Amino acid sequence: MCTAATYKTKDFYFGRTLDYEFSYGDEVTVTPRNYPFRFRQVQSMESHYAIIGMAYVAQDYPLYYDAVNEKGLGMAGLNFVGNAAFWDSKDGMDNIAQFEFIPWILGQCASVGDARKRIEGMNMLNIPFSDKLPLSHLHWIIADKDACITVEAVSDGIKVYDNPVGVLTNNPPFDKQLFALNNYMHLTPKSPQNTFGGGLELQRYSRGMGAIGLPGDLSSQSRFVRVAFVKKNSLSGDGESESVSQFFHILNSVDQQRGCCELDDGKYEITLYTSCCNTAKGIYYYTTYDNHQITAVDMHKEDLDGDALIRYPLVKEEQIRMQN
Repeated sequence: MCTAATYKTKDFYFGRTLDYEFSYGDEVTVTPRNYPFRFRQVQSMESHYAIIGMAYVAQDYPLYYDAVNEKGLGMAGLNFVGNAAFWDSKDGMDNIAQFEFIPWILGQCASVGDARKRIEGMNMLNIPFSDKLPLSHLHWIIADKDACITVEAVSDGIKVYDNPVGVLTNNPPFDKQLFALNNYMHLTPKSPQNTFGGGLELQRYSRGMGAIGLPGDLSSQSRFVRVAFVKKNSLSGDGESESVSQFFHILNSVDQQRGCCELDDGKYEITLYTSCCNTAKGIYYYTTYDNHQITAVDMHKEDLDGDALIRYPLVKEEQIRMQN
């Protein structure tokens, strides 16, 4: 299970948590402009926008979980088990496998508007990457500094939703996630007023009581509500360090600790990594479950006109700074 979010101060930030019980070997991966993207049924991209993000690289192909291109467009795929649908190839359509969707969009689209136009003629193929990597059931958030959408391939077609909160989790489908916010319109960061009933004197005995009722469990719907509330009420300075710090605080509100979400096989889901990318500067920040120090990779310090992937294994060991 995962949570994605956006945040805007002077610059625009895009990122997510990846919550799972094991890692495939994720790496911060820069795809330069002349790395050839080969697609299963549409024309290859010999050149394209440069991309940075978190990926599992298989057969020298970056399987991106989340990424941002050099134009400032961000995209992430989140688990959508039980609702995602895929189809056979369709004539007259751009037939794209789900593992190709992020590079296909980020390689050629500079904005959410560009992505919308591409998606209008797209068909989501039922083709896995390999026998060892079956189809992942996903839906996607796509965002730039001006707009945000959610894309879902479901049984009755591909749905594109405006995403006014800039947040996405897993199930249910996005329209139901968004509708659930109606149940929490009374929440406030301010001290609550007594509207319980006339003549009854009630006391505010603690700070933060305006948010009583905000879900605190780890379910995807509850995480959506919680991050939407935290993000919409979040305040920080416009500087880079302040903005990045605040973004991690937003997503840390749904951090999954080992032991709190047990799976049927006795394993535990944890937050493997949390990411934050400054989409204007192309700087990808991340933390991991065992390393809370923020690590960064700047795509513009690489040769973006190259033709080979640039890969940075994650720094996973805790970094502790001793003061004495």
